[in-house]
Amino acid sequence: MAVRACGLIIFRRLQSAASSKVTEGIEYLLLQTSYGTHHWTPPKGHVDPGEDDLQTAFRETQEEAGLQASQLTLVEGYKKELHYPVRGKPKTVVYWLAEVKDCNTEIKLSEEHQAFQWLKLEDACKFAEYEDMQATLKEAHQFLCSKE
Repeated sequence: MAVRACGLIIFRRLQSAASSKVTEGIEYLLLQTSYGTHHWTPPKGHVDPGEDDLQTAFRETQEEAGLQASQLTLVEGYKKELHYPVRGKPKTVVYWLAEVKDCNTEIKLSEEHQAFQWLKLEDACKFAEYEDMQATLKEAHQFLCSKE
Protein backbone atom coordinates (compact mmCIF):
# COMPACT_ATOMS: atom_id res chain seq x y z
CA MET A 1 0.00 0.00 0.00
CA ALA A 2 1.20 3.49 -0.81
CA VAL A 3 2.33 5.73 2.02
CA ARG A 4 0.25 8.92 2.20
CA ALA A 5 1.41 12.19 3.70
CA CYS A 6 -0.03 15.69 3.71
CA GLY A 7 1.34 19.13 4.43
CA LEU A 8 1.13 22.85 3.89
CA ILE A 9 3.35 25.08 1.82
CA ILE A 10 3.49 28.00 4.23
CA PHE A 11 4.29 31.50 3.03
CA ARG A 12 4.34 35.01 4.38
CA ARG A 13 4.24 38.40 2.74
CA LEU A 14 6.79 40.92 3.94
CA GLN A 15 5.31 44.39 4.11
CA SER A 16 7.85 46.54 2.35
CA ALA A 17 6.98 49.85 0.77
CA ALA A 18 9.93 49.57 -1.59
CA SER A 19 8.46 46.54 -3.32
CA SER A 20 6.17 47.51 -6.15
CA LYS A 21 4.86 43.98 -6.60
CA VAL A 22 3.36 42.15 -3.64
CA THR A 23 4.69 38.82 -4.92
CA GLU A 24 8.30 40.02 -4.55
CA GLY A 25 7.84 40.05 -0.77
CA ILE A 26 6.75 36.42 -0.53
CA GLU A 27 8.84 34.01 1.53
CA TYR A 28 8.31 30.28 2.00
CA LEU A 29 8.86 28.33 5.21
CA LEU A 30 11.14 25.31 4.95
CA LEU A 31 12.12 23.02 7.82
CA GLN A 32 15.36 21.06 7.98
CA THR A 33 14.93 17.48 9.17
CA SER A 34 17.01 16.31 12.11
CA TYR A 35 17.25 12.80 10.61
CA GLY A 36 18.52 11.21 7.42
CA THR A 37 20.08 13.60 4.93
CA HIS A 38 18.81 16.68 6.82
CA HIS A 39 16.81 17.73 3.78
CA TRP A 40 14.59 20.83 3.72
CA THR A 41 10.85 20.48 3.30
CA PRO A 42 7.56 22.18 4.12
CA PRO A 43 5.82 20.74 7.20
CA LYS A 44 4.17 17.43 6.32
CA GLY A 45 3.49 14.00 7.73
CA HIS A 46 1.60 10.74 7.55
CA VAL A 47 -2.18 10.59 7.67
CA ASP A 48 -3.46 9.15 10.96
CA PRO A 49 -6.45 6.75 11.01
CA GLY A 50 -9.72 8.67 10.91
CA GLU A 51 -8.13 11.89 9.65
CA ASP A 52 -8.81 13.49 6.32
CA ASP A 53 -5.92 14.87 4.29
CA LEU A 54 -6.43 18.51 5.22
CA GLN A 55 -6.72 17.70 8.94
CA THR A 56 -3.38 15.89 8.63
CA ALA A 57 -1.77 18.90 6.93
CA PHE A 58 -2.89 21.25 9.72
CA ARG A 59 -1.97 18.79 12.52
CA GLU A 60 1.50 18.19 11.09
CA THR A 61 2.06 21.93 10.63
CA GLN A 62 1.13 22.48 14.28
CA GLU A 63 3.37 19.61 15.47
CA GLU A 64 6.38 20.45 13.30
CA ALA A 65 6.32 24.27 13.13
CA GLY A 66 4.09 25.24 16.07
CA LEU A 67 1.62 27.01 13.80
CA GLN A 68 -2.07 26.68 14.74
CA ALA A 69 -4.73 26.49 12.04
CA SER A 70 -6.11 29.80 13.41
CA GLN A 71 -2.78 31.50 12.54
CA LEU A 72 -3.05 30.47 8.89
CA THR A 73 -5.22 31.34 5.92
CA LEU A 74 -5.69 28.50 3.46
CA VAL A 75 -5.39 29.71 -0.14
CA GLU A 76 -8.44 28.54 -2.07
CA GLY A 77 -7.92 26.66 -5.31
CA TYR A 78 -4.41 25.29 -4.77
CA LYS A 79 -3.70 21.62 -4.09
CA LYS A 80 -0.77 19.59 -5.37
CA GLU A 81 -0.12 15.85 -5.25
CA LEU A 82 3.40 14.49 -5.56
CA HIS A 83 4.16 10.82 -6.19
CA TYR A 84 7.59 9.30 -5.62
CA PRO A 85 9.17 6.14 -4.21
CA VAL A 86 10.60 6.01 -0.68
CA ARG A 87 12.66 2.93 0.17
CA GLY A 88 11.07 1.12 -2.77
CA LYS A 89 7.47 1.91 -1.75
CA PRO A 90 5.22 4.41 -3.51
CA LYS A 91 4.51 7.60 -1.57
CA THR A 92 1.90 10.27 -2.18
CA VAL A 93 2.25 13.71 -0.62
CA VAL A 94 -0.56 16.24 -0.87
CA TYR A 95 0.20 19.92 -0.32
CA TRP A 96 -2.04 22.93 0.14
CA LEU A 97 -0.94 26.55 0.22
CA ALA A 98 -1.39 28.59 3.40
CA GLU A 99 -0.38 32.09 4.44
CA VAL A 100 0.58 33.05 7.99
CA LYS A 101 -1.71 35.88 9.07
CA ASP A 102 1.08 37.62 11.00
CA CYS A 103 4.45 37.54 9.23
CA ASN A 104 6.21 37.77 12.62
CA THR A 105 4.58 34.63 14.02
CA GLU A 106 7.09 32.54 15.96
CA ILE A 107 8.04 29.13 14.56
CA LYS A 108 8.43 26.39 17.21
CA LEU A 109 10.19 23.32 15.84
CA SER A 110 9.54 19.78 17.03
CA GLU A 111 12.32 17.24 17.57
CA GLU A 112 11.84 16.11 13.95
CA HIS A 113 13.51 19.29 12.70
CA GLN A 114 16.69 21.13 13.62
CA ALA A 115 16.29 24.40 11.74
CA PHE A 116 13.89 26.52 9.72
CA GLN A 117 14.24 29.31 7.18
CA TRP A 118 11.94 31.80 5.53
CA LEU A 119 13.15 31.92 1.94
CA LYS A 120 12.36 33.77 -1.26
CA LEU A 121 11.36 31.45 -4.11
CA GLU A 122 14.81 31.19 -5.68
CA ASP A 123 16.50 30.28 -2.39
CA ALA A 124 13.67 27.96 -1.36
CA CYS A 125 14.23 26.03 -4.59
CA LYS A 126 17.96 25.76 -3.83
CA PHE A 127 17.25 24.42 -0.33
CA ALA A 128 14.57 21.98 -1.57
CA GLU A 129 16.87 19.52 -3.35
CA TYR A 130 14.13 17.40 -4.91
CA GLU A 131 13.06 18.50 -8.38
CA ASP A 132 9.37 17.80 -7.77
CA MET A 133 9.46 19.97 -4.63
CA GLN A 134 11.21 22.76 -6.55
CA ALA A 135 8.57 22.52 -9.27
CA THR A 136 5.80 22.58 -6.66
CA LEU A 137 7.22 25.73 -5.02
CA LYS A 138 7.46 27.43 -8.42
CA GLU A 139 3.93 26.36 -9.31
CA ALA A 140 2.58 27.62 -5.97
CA HIS A 141 4.38 30.94 -6.52
CA GLN A 142 2.91 31.24 -10.02
CA PHE A 143 -0.52 30.52 -8.57
CA LEU A 144 -0.07 33.34 -6.04
CA CYS A 145 1.21 35.71 -8.73
CA SER A 146 -1.81 34.95 -10.91
CA LYS A 147 -4.13 35.93 -8.05
CA GLU A 148 -2.59 39.38 -7.58
